[in-house]
Amino acid sequence: MSHTPASARVVAVVVAYNRRDLLAEVLAALAAQESPVERVVVVDNASTDASADVARAAGDLVDLVELPRNTGGAGGFAAGMAVALADHRPDWIWLMDDDTVPEPAALRELLAGVSGTDAVVAGSRVEWFDGTEHPMNTPRPKPFAERRERRTAAERGVVPIRSTSFVSMLVRADVVREIGLPIADYFIWNDDFEYSTRALRGRRGVHVPASVVVHKTRVLGSTDADPGARFYYEVRNKLWMFRRSRSLAGWEKLLYGGSSVLRWVRTFARSADRSVLADGWRRGWHDGTRYRPRPNADALAGLGRASDAIAAVEAS
Repeated sequence: MSHTPASARVVAVVVAYNRRDLLAEVLAALAAQESPVERVVVVDNASTDASADVARAAGDLVDLVELPRNTGGAGGFAAGMAVALADHRPDWIWLMDDDTVPEPAALRELLAGVSGTDAVVAGSRVEWFDGTEHPMNTPRPKPFAERRERRTAAERGVVPIRSTSFVSMLVRADVVREIGLPIADYFIWNDDFEYSTRALRGRRGVHVPASVVVHKTRVLGSTDADPGARFYYEVRNKLWMFRRSRSLAGWEKLLYGGSSVLRWVRTFARSADRSVLADGWRRGWHDGTRYRPRPNADALAGLGRASDAIAAVEAS
């Protein structure tokens, strides 16, 4: 396996759902990378706006995976990563949503950030339209990183991290084979928190400020902005993560659990309709404490080629 910028095979995975114009922009940006990607696996999550046609029109660079139902971001990334591993022999997998537009040097800088190191994950600086750093995708610095690690990282222009976002996350393919895929039943929210901390438990990762992507969300919102009914997923998935996942040590669950509670309090305080959040919290607490996420082979059954790839990756 190659970890050097000159020879690394990078396969991008883009999860798409009803944003065809943005998807076209993302695919054009990926085709224009200064360090070229080997292939782009586009997972169309049962879009109704001809996103699949946009992917097909992008040519041979794109491997289109059309799903018959919407599996959410978590299921889409699990499916796309499995197909990338099964069909394209990547050294690294580069993850992003269909509203994440990488600058031309984004991949080159990510690879430079990990070249010659034992880092297995790298994340980009995520900006909004106006160049502001997007608060929704801020990485978590690695707590208690050793002085030598911090100093070495600073000399390279990177920052040691404990988690990062699927909005431009580069992960080593051999690590994906070792730890498995994102948990599809998370559907949306916290799937990248769980997965990146799982990949980085006992391993190193870096934030690379020189690698820039633009996250073209409608508003510049942070993680404590009012999510409405989607607050259910925030609560349920955090409970699943803290109770079921082995991605965090016990002391980390206390640390990040406490910060989650404080963020929930801020979310309630700023909400224009607290009854919606209260309903999401009750349902999320119920499902997060009484149930557990299904194995991906069950959650993503019946998806044809994608299901076959998922079964093969998780069996190994």
